Amino acid sequence: MAEIVKQPEAKRGNRKERVGEVVSNKMTKTIVVRVERRFPHPRYKKIVTAFKKFYAHDEKNEAKVGDRVRIEETRPLSKLKCWRLVEVVERAVRETSVAA
Repeated sequence: MAEIVKQPEAKRGNRKERVGEVVSNKMTKTIVVRVERRFPHPRYKKIVTAFKKFYAHDEKNEAKVGDRVRIEETRPLSKLKCWRLVEVVERAVRETSVAA
């Protein structure tokens, strides 16, 4: 009997990945992720923190504001959207108010 050999998954090219915080999820299937980048200033060597916002595709609308997420580069999905949600790394702590 022939043994079934599973082919390796289609290898994707080197895609950029970023980890950031969701700042908006008001659009359908789209989240806005703020990514932090720290680097030394070229002349003064002080550590500078720069932020950039990326629009990412969230198929299942699973990410909420404040969540820490991993996004991956993909083909252009719309004018601004060329990233997609890979996973929710850490859920935001949500305070629940108890009605008295």
